[in-house]
Amino acid sequence: MSDVKRMSKRAQKAQETRRRILRAALELFVRDGYGATNLQDVAAQAGVAVQTIYFVFGNKRALLKELVDVTIAGDDEPVATMDRPWYTAALAAATAQDMLRAYVTGTTSVLERVAPIGKVLDGACASDPEVAALWPHDVDPRYVVQQEAARALVAKPGARAEMPVEEAADLLYGLLSPELYLLFVQERGWPRERWERWARRTLRAQLCSD
Repeated sequence: MSDVKRMSKRAQKAQETRRRILRAALELFVRDGYGATNLQDVAAQAGVAVQTIYFVFGNKRALLKELVDVTIAGDDEPVATMDRPWYTAALAAATAQDMLRAYVTGTTSVLERVAPIGKVLDGACASDPEVAALWPHDVDPRYVVQQEAARALVAKPGARAEMPVEEAADLLYGLLSPELYLLFVQERGWPRERWERWARRTLRAQLCSD
């Protein structure tokens, strides 16, 4: 067996171990809370030695950080949201209405993944102040994503005339927020399809011409 094949198998095994640990951490953090879950629990759930978790992630905070990042992205590929195919395809749509249709669908898929981890993160920040320091505070990454989408949308045919980019970004940021998604879907029991229809109609009324 060549060194390349041997390394490839080793890398694949390491990647699968990482994913198994992340799945276990997500299940336990959501079920029991970040503070109540220790790395020994995660190791047992993942079927690995606790030393493996320390080797792969370093500590519990770093494990949470990667879990949040992977949950938002949908996979562990090092591709930023604004470089994801669903995002670039939505922004490339011909009209503002077409862009909103694709953009709301793609964003809803992100919100579905993020919803369970959001409460975990809130609890983690409350129990461990150092967790909050893992993310930058001088800029909101979610707003940056929405601002870029707003900039593309207001330039398209069908967008409301003279709509400022900042106002469009604020509307996308607020109406497509995890908090509002949780309010309707979890607390009020809306199915995904109803949420998408409402979000599209509301944003279209605000951002598109008649």
